[in-house]
Order: sequence, then C-alpha cells, then structure tokens
Amino acid sequence: MSSVERVTFNNSTSREFSQTVKQRVNQYFEERNLSKNANLQMVIKTVVMLTLYFGPYALIMSGSLSVGAMWFLTFIMGIGMAGIGFSVSHDALHGAYSSNKYINRALGYTFDLVGANGYIWKITHNIIHHTYTNIHEHDEDLEVAEFIRLSPHSEYKPIHRVQHILAFFAYSLSTFFWVFIKDYKHFAKDNIGPYENKTHPTSEWIILFVTKAIYYTYMLVLPLLLLDITWVHLLVGFTTLHLTAGLTVGIVFQLAHVVEGTDHPLPDEDNMIDEHWMIHEMVTTNNFARDNKALCWFVGGLNFQIEHHLFPRICSVHYPAISHIVEQTADEFDIPYNQHDTFFEAVASHYRTLKKFGDPEFTYSEAHT
Repeated sequence: MSSVERVTFNNSTSREFSQTVKQRVNQYFEERNLSKNANLQMVIKTVVMLTLYFGPYALIMSGSLSVGAMWFLTFIMGIGMAGIGFSVSHDALHGAYSSNKYINRALGYTFDLVGANGYIWKITHNIIHHTYTNIHEHDEDLEVAEFIRLSPHSEYKPIHRVQHILAFFAYSLSTFFWVFIKDYKHFAKDNIGPYENKTHPTSEWIILFVTKAIYYTYMLVLPLLLLDITWVHLLVGFTTLHLTAGLTVGIVFQLAHVVEGTDHPLPDEDNMIDEHWMIHEMVTTNNFARDNKALCWFVGGLNFQIEHHLFPRICSVHYPAISHIVEQTADEFDIPYNQHDTFFEAVASHYRTLKKFGDPEFTYSEAHT
C-alpha cells in the first residue's frame, strides 16, 4: 500500500454522546469498585488457553502417541492458538490485561510465541485499524489479499465474482501468512497505511528474528529431530494447526466490520471524516452472539467489537456488562448499534457482503440494503 494522506475526524461534533458514554462506563466501574483490567475469570481463561496450546504440544513431544493421536492434537493446538490470540495476546497488546505495563508486555509475547509479531500487530491493529476503521487505503485489515475485495471502494477485479468462496480459503491461510511472510513484509515496508517512512527500533528487529527462530525451532525442527515421524507427517500436522487457527481467526475478525449495515465512509476533499471518531467507530463496527456464553468466553472481546473499539484499554472480560450501557446510550442519541443475534447470522451476513462487493454491478449505495 502506498503512502496516503492521513485522515482526520471532526471531533467538534457529537461530543455529547462521547462524553455521556464515557461517563456512564466509568461510573459502572466506580460504583462497583471494579478494576477495568483482568479479573480472576480472565486469569483462569488465560491458563486454560495456554494449556490448550502447549499441553497438546507437550503430549506430542513425549513421543508416546500414535501418529493419528498426534495429528488430532494439532487440531486442538489450532483452537488453542486462536484462543491465545483472542483472549490473551489481544488484551495484553492493547494494554488492557493489566495496569502493569510489564505484565502486558510479558503476556503480549504469547503472540510472538505462536509465530506472529506483537510489535507489528500494535502498529497495524491498535493504531491503524482502530483509528481508521473501514476507511479504504488506511485500514490494513481491509487488505487481506488482492483477490478479496473487503471495501466497496477498492478496485474491482473479475476474480472478485467468486470471492465469497475464495475468501474462506484465504482466511484459512492467514496464520501461515503471519508466520512466514506478513511480519517480515511489514518490517521491510517504507509506508504502513498512512504512516510514511516508518522506521523500527533495532531492538524490535532483534525480537522479530529471535522469536521467529524460537517458533520455527520448536514447531518444525524439534519434532522432526525428536519424534519418529517423517517430514510428510510434520507437514500435515503443521498445516492442520494453521488451517484450524487461520480459519477461526479470519472469520471472527471479519464479522466485526465487513457485514451488512456497517459503513465504509470516504473522507471529504479536506481528507476529513465529518463525524466524531466515536460515532465513526459505532457505524463501522458490528457485534454478534452477545448472549452466547461459550463463544463470548472463547473469543474474548471480539464479538463485542463496538465496546472494544470505544474502550480498547478495558479488558474484554467486562465487555458483556458494559455493552448494555453502550447500546442504551446509542439508542438515546439515535446512533446505530450494529449487531447480529447469533454467530451464524453474522457469518451469513459476511458471506452476502462478499457477494455484493464481488458483483460488478454493485454500487456503494446498496451496501446498507
């Protein structure tokens, strides 16, 4: 993505909603004497997610299991990998897990331990995606692949006609891309989104190569050296892990923004979005399956993306409770509160959106029909 002029927001408008929702959410925590950070429930979930990933790995590396049993455990590891990203790394890298920056930093390295890079994630996700949500040529999350059109303002290509099918294959490969290509590519870029001539500290280059080497060693080298398996067995297990994690992560992230009802605004001639940033986040973001306790537990705050985008420094364990405050306040100010009642309704909406954006006759005015 080439360098583009940075977008600004007209934060002089709609201040009352911003002030009211912040005041009410703060009041919720003050009245109950609650911390905005992780509680015991979140700590227990962290232990479970780490165990779900590293436990099966330890069993595999014990060498006491059949090839079939080891293969099954790679599927469990894929679920655990996604869970670590959803419920541990995500909060920690936002500085929401703890009030102690060192705890956040330590838990943020769980992202690096499963093959990605936390430093690049904080730039592309925390800063760029959270600031420029659904804005073409700014939001990096809209740039999944050349053959996937996630913005109605992106250049149309004939292959987009079948993107509603291809997209799910692309999502399955997302963690492969992270592990082997994406992080290196972003480190080498001169421009990331609206950030021109971005330079990276030497320490982060060192962390990139050291943590990647650790990951490649324990995931690829040690199993081949220590287990009675062939390279084909290793490839099948590694692929199973990443297809599982990639599809899970890829789908869940897309349900927050690329569904029916969410906006894809363009800045005006002054490169400004003519609404308050918090309003922009409301109209470009979508919640789903708020009453599904099992899903809420597994994906952390990712099905409460409205609350997460408004309050990224609040731990995801609190989002179900404060979502009612945000929804009520939005209703009072006549601001959309986009949501789907179930996970499958959200997936169906994303599928229909992919088909719309892949239709050469589609116009943006149809996006909310």
